[in-house]
Amino acid sequence: MRRVAGIDVGGTFTDLLLTEADSSGVRVRLAKVPTTIRNQAEGVLAAIAAAEVAPADLDLVIHGTTATTNAVLERKTAKVGLITTQGFRDILELGRRTRPKPYGLFGTFEPLIPREWRREVPERVMADGAVRTPLDEAAVAEAVRALLEEGCEALVIHFLHAYANPEHELRAGAIAREIWPNPYVTLGHALLSEFREYERGTTASVNAAVQPILDRYVRRLQDDLRAKGFSRDLLVMNGNGGTVPAGLVVEAAAKTVMSGPASGVMAAAATLAQAGLKNAITYDMGGTSTDVALIAGGVPEVSAELTIDYGLPIHLPMVDVHTVGAGGGSIAHVNRAGMLQVGPESAGSEPGPIGYGRGGTRPTITDANLVLGRLDPARLTAVRAGVSLDAIREAFARDLAGPLGMSVEEAAEAVIRLGTIHMTGAIRMVSLSRGYDPRDFVLFAFGGAGPLHAVALARELGIPEVLVPARPGLTNALGCLVADLRQDRVRTLNRPLDGLDMADLRAVLEEQAAEALAMVAEEQAEIEETTVTYGADMQFRGQTHLIRVALPSPDIDRATLQDLFEAAYFRRFQVRLPEIRAVLVNLVTSVIGRRKPFPLAALIDEAGRSDLAGARLGTRPVYAGGAWHEAAIYAREALPLGAEIVGPAVIQQIDATTVIEPGAVARVDAIGNLRIRA
Repeated sequence: MRRVAGIDVGGTFTDLLLTEADSSGVRVRLAKVPTTIRNQAEGVLAAIAAAEVAPADLDLVIHGTTATTNAVLERKTAKVGLITTQGFRDILELGRRTRPKPYGLFGTFEPLIPREWRREVPERVMADGAVRTPLDEAAVAEAVRALLEEGCEALVIHFLHAYANPEHELRAGAIAREIWPNPYVTLGHALLSEFREYERGTTASVNAAVQPILDRYVRRLQDDLRAKGFSRDLLVMNGNGGTVPAGLVVEAAAKTVMSGPASGVMAAAATLAQAGLKNAITYDMGGTSTDVALIAGGVPEVSAELTIDYGLPIHLPMVDVHTVGAGGGSIAHVNRAGMLQVGPESAGSEPGPIGYGRGGTRPTITDANLVLGRLDPARLTAVRAGVSLDAIREAFARDLAGPLGMSVEEAAEAVIRLGTIHMTGAIRMVSLSRGYDPRDFVLFAFGGAGPLHAVALARELGIPEVLVPARPGLTNALGCLVADLRQDRVRTLNRPLDGLDMADLRAVLEEQAAEALAMVAEEQAEIEETTVTYGADMQFRGQTHLIRVALPSPDIDRATLQDLFEAAYFRRFQVRLPEIRAVLVNLVTSVIGRRKPFPLAALIDEAGRSDLAGARLGTRPVYAGGAWHEAAIYAREALPLGAEIVGPAVIQQIDATTVIEPGAVARVDAIGNLRIRA
């Protein structure tokens, strides 16, 4: 029997989905435990124990982590030193002359590397790769020693135009490694061979800042697993939706940023394929935040322009996920202007919402759902001590309803409504702002809280159908199981298309493919087939934004490339600019080692699904649209395939609750998904 565990660590819960496959078929075990914030490895081991399996019996563990994302957002990173070109010490602070608050007169920005840990050395390479000022090797060695004396744990070497000629960065790196006591030395061009010194510098800085944290975490997890008998492979999710072996993940640690949200999008793509759908907006609402992304033609959108926080762009290919601070634990309060505000502050898992009984005292979105009857207090996961609905209503009356002059129900519904507004804004960012009409897509709702709000969101945006997968609260863990191995390569050429030697284009793409294929091949036992995709980041001359153009192969002619770019530009902006020259900025190659497909039907047990009446648990008052309704309550695991449910209704399962709003109709499809006509 082969056992594979997909484990996702979220801000509130750690989820596990374990498959056991043998000649008789595939069986699934599930677990959901609170995330152990101080040491996430403890939560991972607790999830394995909750699934009642020994680590020694596992053949493969695939892990998505928030360790690097949270470290950057909370600024709990390693102490990093920077060595850069003379005169460019402040690039990371100057940035693009934006402001943290566009409409405010004041704002603060905390650079990831403070100025006192940034050093300059004489050297200069021009944009065409020519050396103008030779590298001062003695100055490099002196700067390295000075940063070590300052207590820096990681080092970044970031020289101007190193993407065009990396000679100086390579030599400085060699000098540094002779002195630096650990392997945490990041060369800007090695991580991202792309122009724009600010974005390349912040990407390298993030990488260095999280390398020691990720290395310690992965080593601790491997040691803990090994101590319990696990001796097989550990793969880690990257933000591009692929996985890499644990032994390679630390070198490019920045690529693990957003790995958790990316795994959910990959699970959505796999589910859509088996459900016969191609276009979806994914909506993942957890306890801390909501992540949305877009899947067009069955392929998740990938972007190399992620900004994880103000002043911290990370220009690495990642699944294009937009995040807002609206989760089940988002705290609602009345601000100094007397207006209701929801998030971005979250109660997290400690203390959590009031209803968790873990010491929380401030109303949250989860508590609002409890007040309105949308959640069953007796079925909450990770409740430490029961809290009565009366206690939650008292908190709403004290903190929200009284100051706002509303009833408790009206205040709770206002919290839900405001949270919905935040989430619809995020969906518009990944759809309308990029030329996509949400009405052409299905809303794929998952996460522990996503199905609670999905129908309301769909109605707000005019989306005709909502799809809730069989295990919505464990979808990110499923993403770890279905994710392929993936390697991406990016290199800047930055040349006008009409002056580009197409042989150079072909040579770069072929070299990138060879490098990536060699890395993917290290996990050949997990791969069923390998595919290579090519792309180009292009723009019209004088513009700053880039358009990603898919290339059919490295052997492409100039006229075809021009036509592909113009078509992509028109699709995005509905404008043609035939009089302006096109510029090819970056070449992108992705190598994907596809793993064996996971049969999603294994997530449901068809036994005991005789009829709809057998799945009905009773009724409960649910508040919606300003009035109380008597809603039917159903057990998700007992719903027969093909059954139809007319709202108002609530469908309960161990990992999530789905609310069917009044007037909506849900149907169970052949692989256990809920398909809801909003």
